[in-house]
Amino acid sequence: MPVWFSLVLGACAVAVSIAVVLAVLSARRALERTAAILAVVEHELGPLATEARGLTTDARALTQETTHDVRRAGEVIERVGDAAAGLSRVTNGLAGLARAGQVVGLVAGLRRGVDVFVDRLRKNGGNGHGE
Repeated sequence: MPVWFSLVLGACAVAVSIAVVLAVLSARRALERTAAILAVVEHELGPLATEARGLTTDARALTQETTHDVRRAGEVIERVGDAAAGLSRVTNGLAGLARAGQVVGLVAGLRRGVDVFVDRLRKNGGNGHGE
């Protein structure tokens, strides 16, 4: 094998070795940067996770309070419905009394009319002509 071919192969081996070393160093720097970024993220995630737990607790408390308020509103609405039903019965009773009052007034008017008719009939003696 000629000497120049050995020199070319040696130079190629050195170039490949330098490229591999540079690639390994570049990968190492990338891994170090990644580790630094992960450390920052880990440092930030702790307080964030604590705050998320706090927010979850607050949301749970608000949900329970809202559920309680909705139940309470349902009870109040039920009572209002009961009161409305009672008021409806009272109104129907008063309407019945008013109707009864109308009937009594009508009967009293008819009775008065009959009394006047009978009284005039007696005065006129049944002849149908006024004197």
